[in-house]
Amino acid sequence: MILPTAEDTRALGRRLAALLAPGDLVLLTGPLGAGKTVLAQGIGAGLGVPDRVTSPTFVIARVHRGGRLPMVHVDAYRLGSLAEVDDLDLDAAMGDSVTVVEWGAGLVERLAQDHLEIRLQRGAVDDSRTAEVVATGGRWVRRLAGLAAG
Repeated sequence: MILPTAEDTRALGRRLAALLAPGDLVLLTGPLGAGKTVLAQGIGAGLGVPDRVTSPTFVIARVHRGGRLPMVHVDAYRLGSLAEVDDLDLDAAMGDSVTVVEWGAGLVERLAQDHLEIRLQRGAVDDSRTAEVVATGGRWVRRLAGLAAG
């Protein structure tokens, strides 16, 4: 799907948030500046988290509470191994929250058999983005129909 503006990227995040349930893992992938944090902001807004969602690059992980579900927002850019991911103890918080991971491809998929990956790319000429939504596991099939309808 084409996302012409940052607000369109946030809107995708808000629509996605309506489909999220406790224990969900969402991976946001793409190059620098592709809109991963902007999408995470939309997810946070859609979940109703009251605090501002910013990139957790230097703190690695932030927990946002106070919304419909807690949101664990992780930036795995600085993580280089599965052992470092294990040190974050993300699986302990996953049961009752939504976990959104930027830069987590190849590192965090094993945390949940069913997960959603959103691959973002920057436009070649303008500020538009494209998003490819890839579901792994059966529980996402029905819910993705709701995302396409939104």
